[in-house]
Amino acid sequence: MIFQDNVIRHYLKNVYFITGTPCGGKTTISKILGEKYGIPVYNADEMFPVHQTKSDKTSQPDMNKIFADADEFFGRTVDEYVNWLINNTREQLDFVLLDLIKLSQNGKLICDCHLTPELAEKFTDVSRIAFLIKEPISIAEEYCARPDHADFRDFLNSASSPEQAKTVCSEALYRLHIDLYKNVRNSKWFSIDRAEGLSAEISAEMIARHFGLNTSIAVETVKVEKESLLADELLTFIKNCSWEEVKDHMACLVRNWEFAENEAAFVAIADNRIVGMTTLMNTDYYPLPEVFPWVSCIFVTEEYRGYRISEKLISAANSYARSLGYDKTYIPTPYLGLYERFGYKYLKEIVNYGGGTDHLFVKELQ
Repeated sequence: MIFQDNVIRHYLKNVYFITGTPCGGKTTISKILGEKYGIPVYNADEMFPVHQTKSDKTSQPDMNKIFADADEFFGRTVDEYVNWLINNTREQLDFVLLDLIKLSQNGKLICDCHLTPELAEKFTDVSRIAFLIKEPISIAEEYCARPDHADFRDFLNSASSPEQAKTVCSEALYRLHIDLYKNVRNSKWFSIDRAEGLSAEISAEMIARHFGLNTSIAVETVKVEKESLLADELLTFIKNCSWEEVKDHMACLVRNWEFAENEAAFVAIADNRIVGMTTLMNTDYYPLPEVFPWVSCIFVTEEYRGYRISEKLISAANSYARSLGYDKTYIPTPYLGLYERFGYKYLKEIVNYGGGTDHLFVKELQ
């Protein structure tokens, strides 16, 4: 029997997925969230031995492959190792999905697992999954150093050449996860890179906000007026923000106040400071004079993501556009599946002045 993806997605609506690359912090963050919010945590890796007993050699051959010792296990080529890891995850997925459906019907559940963006598209929503990532370099070294991986470390060290075994393991994990790491970093998916140096507690708090588990924050959206104190604060915010591709352009707009009469800048204020911004503009980085107005330069500082502040900023820009008599607004983005949550519909593919391809979304203002 084959279940359609939309059916599985419906029955997984109470599941919050924590996934990503090895050593990204999935298990640590899942435990913190589970304990803080009283939500059960399901760990797919810990369930592997259980699923293995329910599997069979015909339907799940890789889950049932037996290795005589560490030399046979690590003596495979890197390609063989990678394919075996992929097949194990694929074969276990059916067991995991059925467990999640059963366990989540009466309440929320956190799942610590291995999902690619492609699988995430099928089984869940962008608001219910977080990718914890780390550049997959020397993963075996770090993996073996963890106290909870002592069994794997002992097994690796039992090989005739532990260093060679570690090299094979690291190379396999690198090949398996480098594309995932690169793709997630520049995508619509919510992610936290270990390289950012955030503590586990702060990372867990950001994910809780993203999941909507912690929504206790007051946010005000304000239209910025020319030569106001808020305009000066916005300029400082722009100079210090992490959006390198846009900050110079935005700083120039605000510094010289290059806004037409029907254009505007908006900020989100929380904890008595600016935490986000957006603009309503007649033009954007596209040769499309017939398309306007644009909701542009949407940015929320990392610390405050997960509170749906982007939605509040877009709503403020749309309210202003409506007051000017506009019946629709447009948002350009390289991502799919992001602005649809805010009522935008895909319109067409567009090419920017730099020759890059983006997607154009439109929303009818009621």
